[in-house]
Amino acid sequence: MIDHIINWLEKHLRRYAVSNLSLIVIICYGFGYVLQAVNADFLSFLTLNPYAILHGQIWRLITWVLVPPDGSNFVFVLIAMLFYYSIGTALERVWGTWEYNLYIFSGLFFTILGAFLHMGMAYLTNGETLLASTEAASSYFALTSYYFSTYYVCMSIFFGYAATFPDATVLFMFILPLRVKWLGIAYAVILGYEFITYAVSGYYFVCIAIAASLVNFLIFFWRTRRSTLHRFNPKEMKRRADFRRAVSGTWRGAQTTGAPHTTATGRQSASRPTAAQMRPAGRTHHRCAICGRTELDDPTLEFRYCSKCEGSYEFCQDHLFHHVHAVSGQGPKAMD
Repeated sequence: MIDHIINWLEKHLRRYAVSNLSLIVIICYGFGYVLQAVNADFLSFLTLNPYAILHGQIWRLITWVLVPPDGSNFVFVLIAMLFYYSIGTALERVWGTWEYNLYIFSGLFFTILGAFLHMGMAYLTNGETLLASTEAASSYFALTSYYFSTYYVCMSIFFGYAATFPDATVLFMFILPLRVKWLGIAYAVILGYEFITYAVSGYYFVCIAIAASLVNFLIFFWRTRRSTLHRFNPKEMKRRADFRRAVSGTWRGAQTTGAPHTTATGRQSASRPTAAQMRPAGRTHHRCAICGRTELDDPTLEFRYCSKCEGSYEFCQDHLFHHVHAVSGQGPKAMD
């Protein structure tokens, strides 16, 4: 179901994907910090307040992205903005512009849904008080709306980076080198602790805000982990076994025909064949299903399998994110 929705969105909205989205997010944050410095009270008219939205203030559906996280420490804010810009651009290069746009905007979309879900639950659990006084309802949702911000959406960007580049190294506190996957696990533990603490204290609206803004990462994690199960498909296992047998046979043939050379002990041994000698003439390891290029055409090309296509199709780096997926027996096609 999720794949069908994503494929439909890609088909109709891919052309509108915004390049360098991370820079736009940083600019929105910068503008928000300027507003906070000039007139902090004005930000209350921009928050994601579902009660105010249903009473005509529909601009809040967009302007809430301008409300920045805590900006009490300017140096920390500047470092955080540069950090999120760097990991965001790295994800966009690897995932592609469309996939990165989908990840960010789905996080914003689920946060909006979470705000309205919180409103519905508030009326179900405390409806008498909220319905009895318009002023009480307005004040309550104005206060809780600050928790539905882009803070946890930015956290999902970091989780996406940690899942994509688990072995990348960063300097924690500018001193201690740590792999990103360990920082991701640490942040996940902290986030889980916050979730449980708020739930026990009765602040369920914060739990909704945390969960809603991280749904995009959960979907991403499910899709990528599911693609790894493809390697246990019987057809894929047979293909790998055939490849190993072909390489092993080629290696044995190369050993019998390779030119002998003298080792350090003075013995004669067959020279180790190169990759070109191991590969039968005219055979390649990789071939793009769209353009047909192989590693012989360009040694710098990178090839990957697409987890969304039905079947084992390999694509070069230029067509991995720019093709129509293979479904229902139809092979992949070049995207217009």
